[in-house]
Amino acid sequence: MPLEEIAELLGADDASRRRELLARHRDRVRARVTRLHRVIHHLGHLIDPTAHTEESPVPDTVTTDELDAATRRALAVALFNRVWELLEKADRTAEDDQELVNAAHASRYHWTSIGTPRHLAIGDWQISRVYATLGRPEPAVHHARLCLDSARLAADEPWLIASAYEGLARAYAASGDRAAATEWKDRAVAQLELVTDPDDREVVEQDVASLPV
Repeated sequence: MPLEEIAELLGADDASRRRELLARHRDRVRARVTRLHRVIHHLGHLIDPTAHTEESPVPDTVTTDELDAATRRALAVALFNRVWELLEKADRTAEDDQELVNAAHASRYHWTSIGTPRHLAIGDWQISRVYATLGRPEPAVHHARLCLDSARLAADEPWLIASAYEGLARAYAASGDRAAATEWKDRAVAQLELVTDPDDREVVEQDVASLPV
């Protein structure tokens, strides 16, 4: 927790304000966990390219109404990691590409009922990344804009806004609109100046650096 928030927490007489500060810090920690899952996946792939991402077990037969929040979260994270595994696959087949789309949408679907705006933004960002990678600019732009809408609702998440801008730059690059892609890339770079957490900034900087503009 930032030092200024610790000071405010210790000095707060209002219990609701203390809960608000703790909830805000919890959300930041959860955001970092999500990004660390991605780092863990990349490291695991480098250590053993044949290994599969560890997934949490879920019941064999369930209906969506029977899924509790913990199970939905486990599915959302496992599907999110599966998307990255497929994106990094050098010899993807047409079946792999379809699984990419399905897994990204399924991950986002499970966050719909249990996630915060941050989760929804990350989900739509990943869907946009998938469509941009597959050369399908229209849905890439659509989901990048949904990402930005949710990112703007997330409190104290400047890195998320930067990611949304990067997603829009990538989506417009896929459409061949170089001017729009460059504009959104410039916005992402400017937004990164507001990101104080070095880990957050590094993740987005790597994505911006990989933009084809």
